[in-house]
Formats: sequence, C-alpha cells, structure tokens
Amino acid sequence: MLDVSVWSAFIGGLIVFFSPCILPIVPFYLSYMAGTGMSVLSENGELPAGVRKKAVISSVMFSLGIITVFVLIGAAAFSVSQQFRMYQDEFRFVSAAIILIIGLHFLGVFQIGFLNRQFQVNAGDTNNMSIIGSYVVGLAFAAGWTPCVGGVLTAVVMTASMEQTAYQGVGLLLVFGVGLTLPFVIAAFFIKPFLQFAARFRKHLGKVEKAMGLLMVVFAVLLLTNSVNEIANWMILTFPTLAGL
Repeated sequence: MLDVSVWSAFIGGLIVFFSPCILPIVPFYLSYMAGTGMSVLSENGELPAGVRKKAVISSVMFSLGIITVFVLIGAAAFSVSQQFRMYQDEFRFVSAAIILIIGLHFLGVFQIGFLNRQFQVNAGDTNNMSIIGSYVVGLAFAAGWTPCVGGVLTAVVMTASMEQTAYQGVGLLLVFGVGLTLPFVIAAFFIKPFLQFAARFRKHLGKVEKAMGLLMVVFAVLLLTNSVNEIANWMILTFPTLAGL
C-alpha cells in the first residue's frame, strides 16, 4: 500500500539537496572528499587517476555518517513521543505549528535568524582525507543542522515520532537520509557534469526554497487537520496503480 509519509520523506530529502543551503556547497564537499582542489575538478580534460573512485567511496561514507545521525534522531523522537502518547493530539498541533512557522520563513513571510546559519567544515589538508574521516564529517554535517535540513527534518521527525512502531519511525528518517545523500553519491560519480549542472542551476535556488516552504505549509495544514491518511486514500482511488507501490 502507498505510504505517503515514506514518499514524502524521500522527496523531502531530494528537495533539501537542491536547496540554497546545500547545493552551492556540494562542489566544495566533492573537492574535499576527492582530496583535490576545485581547480582540478573544474578544468577541462580527464580527472587524475583515482580521484573519482576516492570521491565516490568518501561520499558513501559521508552519506552513512549523515544517515546515522538521522536514524538516531528518529529513534530518540519516537522514544520520547511514546512517553506522551496520551497527548498525541496536542503533540500534533505543536508539530504543525512549528512546521508552519519554518515554512513561512522559507516563503519569506518573515525571517527567523537562527534558521539562516550554515554549517561549514574546515577542510585542512584534503590529500590526507580518510574514509573514516569522511564518515566523521558526515556525522558533523548532520549534527550541524543547516537551515534547509533543519526545516524539512523537523517535519520528518515530527511525523516519525507519531508512527505506530519504532521501526516505522526510524525507517522514515532512514528514507529521508537516503533521499538527501543519494544525489551526493551520484554527483561524486559524475563530478564534472554535476559541476556544470550546479553552475546552471544556481539561478533556480530561490524557487526551490519557495517550493520547499510551500510544501511545508501544506504539510502543516494536513498534519493539523489529520488529513495525511485521507490524501493517501484519495491518491490510491484516483491512481489505482499506486496501490502496488
């Protein structure tokens, strides 16, 4: 059966990757993971031997670091929510309010200062970057909670905390992490084409941020009215082929 929460978490991760907080810094992270300078990645011609392989392996470990933190957050959120299960409606209202406020922030209705901070890593000597080091950087990146990750992640965490089982709650954060990091691994494999794409896509970053804000507002309304399941049932009735997903 179609699970709107799961698909929403995955798509949310994808949207976050292409947001103004993440996409512009991806080329620098690719350089960091590959252990080489941006000039080498940007110049014409083939990449030096081993650069792409190291970038892909390091990006996988980087992604696993991010996913590890998200899974732990999902487990913690579900554990806490179980202690307040009798206040589920109140918890849902508070969650919807938080998501709505963050959504309006991304739409530009008003600005919340601490949501505009960004997480950066002091790369140091990238040539000595190890696989374990990539994993640790992933842990630090996820723990840093950049504005865009923090916004959508809040929505996913709130949804995960209200799932019926711990497996479902943790799984939701796992799916979000995969949605966010899968493009990073693909970008590492196709470094040069990705750098060209990222340069062209910069002009659309503002639109992505507005779209993300709009989706968060819609999700907040669905959460407030407890209509998420109704949307899933409507989609299955309207598009029967989705029932097999």
